[in-house]
Amino acid sequence: MNYHPDFIWTALKMLTALGILLGVLIIALYFAKRIFKGGGNQPKGRMIRVLANTYVGVKKNISLVEVPGAILVLGVTSDTISLLTKIEDDEILNKFKGSEDEKISGSFSSQLQKFSARYKRDK
Repeated sequence: MNYHPDFIWTALKMLTALGILLGVLIIALYFAKRIFKGGGNQPKGRMIRVLANTYVGVKKNISLVEVPGAILVLGVTSDTISLLTKIEDDEILNKFKGSEDEKISGSFSSQLQKFSARYKRDK
């Protein structure tokens, strides 16, 4: 008595089990992201942004940090963070916001088109 398993039926069961397993994993990943993100109750924009870092020495740098209404100049070492000065002048704040808008000048495709246009022009 020869027993020949039905390979198509076995493959179909295996692929169905794999699909169910992948579906469960994707759903679990979705809910894990939502839970660890904080439930989406955070504001869309960040309240605190690091504008620039300049290294002065080993494990020592100066950072420009934007908080609502001011820009802080911080001295950061491995042990401490010190406030060097606080920039509250509206003219300087607008200058920094203008330079930040220039940095975010579009999508990846627009940046790629600008780069390729420069490359074509150089040829």
